[in-house]
Amino acid sequence: MKDYAETIGFLGQWGRFQQIVFFSLVATIMPNGFGAFTLVFLTDTPSHHCLVSGINLTEDWRKSVIPIRVSDCESPNSVKQCSRYRLDVVRNLSAQGYIPGMDVNLTDLEEEGCVDGWSYSKDIYESTIVSEFDLVCSNQWKQPLTSTVFFVGVLLGSFFSGQLSDRYGRKPVLFAALALQTVFTFAQVFSGSWIMFLIILFINGLGQMSNFVAALVLARLMPESPRWLLSQGRVEEAEAIIRTAAKWNKVQAPRIIFEDCGVKKMQTHSKEHYNVFDLLRQSSIRATTLILCFVFTMIVGYYSLSFNTAQLHENPYISCFISAVVEIPAYISSWLALLYLPRRLSVILTLVFGAVPLYLIQLVPDDLSNLSLVLEMLGKYSITTGSSLMFAYTAELYPTVLRNTATGISNTVSRIGSCIAPLLLSLGECTD
Repeated sequence: MKDYAETIGFLGQWGRFQQIVFFSLVATIMPNGFGAFTLVFLTDTPSHHCLVSGINLTEDWRKSVIPIRVSDCESPNSVKQCSRYRLDVVRNLSAQGYIPGMDVNLTDLEEEGCVDGWSYSKDIYESTIVSEFDLVCSNQWKQPLTSTVFFVGVLLGSFFSGQLSDRYGRKPVLFAALALQTVFTFAQVFSGSWIMFLIILFINGLGQMSNFVAALVLARLMPESPRWLLSQGRVEEAEAIIRTAAKWNKVQAPRIIFEDCGVKKMQTHSKEHYNVFDLLRQSSIRATTLILCFVFTMIVGYYSLSFNTAQLHENPYISCFISAVVEIPAYISSWLALLYLPRRLSVILTLVFGAVPLYLIQLVPDDLSNLSLVLEMLGKYSITTGSSLMFAYTAELYPTVLRNTATGISNTVSRIGSCIAPLLLSLGECTD
């Protein structure tokens, strides 16, 4: 009895049909990069301080009304972001002609919060959600939570999209996810509040990962996997797709394609549905699933390094460019590894070469910042290579009826860590 690959071997490996399907799928997932990493800019916090307006002050007092930080982990002599000297006191001192720092010891003055709001620098951004919704000071916790909510949407999208794809087909899930992304990405522009923005961002996260998981499995080069259709007992639909592919590739298809491809056995089980628990029932599949879920946690490092790009350079756009450029050789390396290296060896190597540079950063002196940057980018390179390998590796390890479910579950576990990555990065931020 022929297996599936041998049965459709007459199509060839890289004909016109496969090329059109491949590049169409590439086009559907390209917006995913924008959806996740626009958060680097959308949630960035511009320089800010308490707003001081509408009062008569001398120039000296206007410059001195915002207190100077006693200690700062980023730069010396920066102003406090969440407090100012009491305006009623400052107004009286200014009216009496006192000079700050000479006639008045500023450290003795009482401070108050930013009761009139904040003034944000526009040197880099015209606005972000931080400046739009005042996600600073007592509301600073909302800034990392925004990214976390997006990744919670991604997590749930990973969990449900795989199972929905295995049950209802890849194409319906792919097109539904694309529609979800398109509508809610556009809707973000009209967010009138932080809560509204969060809800829209969450739904956008659902669509993004559902799109990716479905496209990943469809990238095995069919518009709706004939192998999956056979597993559902839909033989005529599977043959119709193969015949269309043969026509586009200008090859002759046999009169009966799946006569000896185990169709009867597939039809017998066509009514059987599979879910996440089937990944744990058999010991061999259970061991594979647990190991993959553990290895997939490297994506936590990928997103932590990606969202930390704003710290690489004073200009966050240049920072993001540096971080993105590193991914180009990483994806080329993963492609070469898939062609020439054993799967296990390539994954182990990326884990080792990703961990060692990040560990060595702790030993680099403060005056060698360029060396730290090189080590960080080496870590990003290795982790990006490993992450892309794992997506392809996972799709190869499971039977067709479980492939989307397994990919989705592995992704789900990795996204749990991604959800806390923005919160972990916020621990290193300076506060007043």
